[in-house]
Amino acid sequence: MSRRGGDMSAAAERPEPRPAREPRPAREPRRVRIVPGGPMLVEGPVEIVLEDGSTVASDRFQVALCTCRRSAAYPFCDTSHRRRTRPRRRGAEE
Repeated sequence: MSRRGGDMSAAAERPEPRPAREPRPAREPRRVRIVPGGPMLVEGPVEIVLEDGSTVASDRFQVALCTCRRSAAYPFCDTSHRRRTRPRRRGAEE
């Protein structure tokens, strides 16, 4: 007799063997490129964890992350790092 009180054989009480797991495909490393004076370019999709613990996700193929912290769309770059200069007026140096 089995422990459960029924008339079951010991083979019926054994759990079925689980199928072997297929190995996970190796992930290719993400490419990150630092642009001098500009953003950090990251191959996407990405999930970014901010300082306060919240997360922001993007499914784009490439994401520009702000490194100057001037962006209104932080942590994403909105090109606020670019210097704004006025064009020279002709004849101003004469």
